[in-house]
Amino acid sequence: MSLTNSSLLLAYYGDDFTGSTDALEFMSRAGARTVLFIEPPTLAQLAQYEDLQAIGVAGLSRSLSPQAMEQQLRPVFEALQKLNSRHIHYKVCSTFDSSPTIGSIGKALEIGAEVFESEWVPILVAAPSLGRYCTFGNLFARMGIGSQGVIHRLDRHPSMRVHPVTPATESDLRLHLAQQTTRKTGLLDILQIAQANAVEKLAQLLQQGYDNVLFDALYEQHLPIIGQLIDQCQKSKNQALFSVGSSGIEMALGSYWQTEGILSKRTQWNKLEPQAAILVISGSCSPVSAQQIAWAERHGFVSIGLDTTTIAAHPNDDSVLNTTIEQALTYAQAGRSIIIHSSSSNLDPRIKEANDIFIQQGFSPTQIQSRTGQLFGRALGIIAKEILASSAIERIVVAGGDTSSYAARAMEIEAVEMIAPLTPGAPVCVAHAPHSALHQKQIIFKGGQVGPENYYELVRGVG
Repeated sequence: MSLTNSSLLLAYYGDDFTGSTDALEFMSRAGARTVLFIEPPTLAQLAQYEDLQAIGVAGLSRSLSPQAMEQQLRPVFEALQKLNSRHIHYKVCSTFDSSPTIGSIGKALEIGAEVFESEWVPILVAAPSLGRYCTFGNLFARMGIGSQGVIHRLDRHPSMRVHPVTPATESDLRLHLAQQTTRKTGLLDILQIAQANAVEKLAQLLQQGYDNVLFDALYEQHLPIIGQLIDQCQKSKNQALFSVGSSGIEMALGSYWQTEGILSKRTQWNKLEPQAAILVISGSCSPVSAQQIAWAERHGFVSIGLDTTTIAAHPNDDSVLNTTIEQALTYAQAGRSIIIHSSSSNLDPRIKEANDIFIQQGFSPTQIQSRTGQLFGRALGIIAKEILASSAIERIVVAGGDTSSYAARAMEIEAVEMIAPLTPGAPVCVAHAPHSALHQKQIIFKGGQVGPENYYELVRGVG
């Protein structure tokens, strides 16, 4: 593949790993060969994957301050710019997790718009298949992805309104963004999306001086309409179009490209066999994750709590990791499924104990989130790598967005590629990790909100 004559339709950066595999799934389902990398790929890496049509970079900006985001995102965006892709997407969580001080989507908008010289930036957060809906600028989210949970306005969502780092206090995404950037955000609302003059309505918003345009969407059929609008804007400018949003961007563009014959929907996938045992490492404190852990404990999974208090107090001492590895291997070698978690719920006392230690060490509230993801994600990744190196386990789940990127790096994963769907937003992938025990293992990265109560048994038994 040539960087100056690329066939890439889309290149994206995910603000955490679990969200990155979400986008990977929907591009793969649309029929595009897509590979998700840990770092922006080199020419040598790209040459290993034939017929690529989309690539992703699994990032960690959701846990960073605006200053750290500047240092992280600018070089990544500049590297993606060299790929000469038709579209560049900054992929965020479908619940728009962000604040002025942590994971600022407004900051990412500013950096991307500058690097890609964007006249305006489309924003699409709705993803109906994931239970995410946007009407008149307000975001609504189902409780749990891949479940039948109740749909709540974001600022009244039982989980998101009490998120420990970025609690949702505003459901109007225009107002939410206004706290993070001075860029003006207009709206193409749900009544305008399906009208024949949607193109004119969009043009009017741009003429009115809006820097960003948020697209409402309620039903699946709204997505190809939006995909057509933004793809035609890209063609008219003949340069990469930078966008921000959930995997709704991939769904919108992918479904439109299918109607144009550019892509052909993929329906055939690898056959997955049930596993005698799986490994789960969880850094999530979501209520959905808590229910899944509790269900698994009641149904024969071994649950091991990571000693996060000791890790926080002694970050350079890996002896506590060795103790956990030895304990877990005893069960793994006996054929038991294992869950190793940094918290069993958002009320787990380990959360406060670790945070108190971080405060004593001089970390600010803003820095604590990044510190938590870094330390506990690294610990979980090292533990998983060693367990897989010394056991017969072939399938692993990594749960939790903020820790997943650090866990993937600790496992020395270079890239992942989807091999089969399971639950929307969390496909089964194969790991490309030539220097690690993870190489060619089956791996699933899932956000805290993903999956029904018996999710881990579904993973073990394949649905």
